[in-house]
Amino acid sequence: MNKPTLLRLASAVAFLFLFWVTLSGYFTPFLLSAGLASAVAVALFAARMDLIDAEGHPVQLGWRIVGYWGWLSKEIVKSAWDVSKIIVDPRLPISPTLISFRPGQKTSVGLAIHANSITLTPGTITMQTSGGEFLVHALTRAGAEGVTTGEMDRRVSACEGH
Repeated sequence: MNKPTLLRLASAVAFLFLFWVTLSGYFTPFLLSAGLASAVAVALFAARMDLIDAEGHPVQLGWRIVGYWGWLSKEIVKSAWDVSKIIVDPRLPISPTLISFRPGQKTSVGLAIHANSITLTPGTITMQTSGGEFLVHALTRAGAEGVTTGEMDRRVSACEGH
């Protein structure tokens, strides 16, 4: 069993407890202590199963991930608006495109964030990640060009600390 760092374990407990408080909405001392005990138990079980590692609980991303989520949320909204306009256009101006490119991330966490970010953005989907390349399907040529401009690649690399 790989021993998780104390910071990673404490972070997992904190996130689990905050998630529990958010879902329960109760703030009585007994229920808060029961929620904290549950969070500690789940974190210890997860540590025993080697799930609290750099990939499963990437605390090394720190606050950089919060800024990235904000940028990604804005991109998702913009892309959803563009896809909605295409759907309601009677001419349905789509131009399905497959594009292959090599991302700049160094870690498996960075590659997963990048591939999932592409898929979360409406109108694009990461179809394959192998050989150090991504194969992406885009609804339009403009969407495919947006994937290869490197803005998302640069932001994910910055998020992972490179």
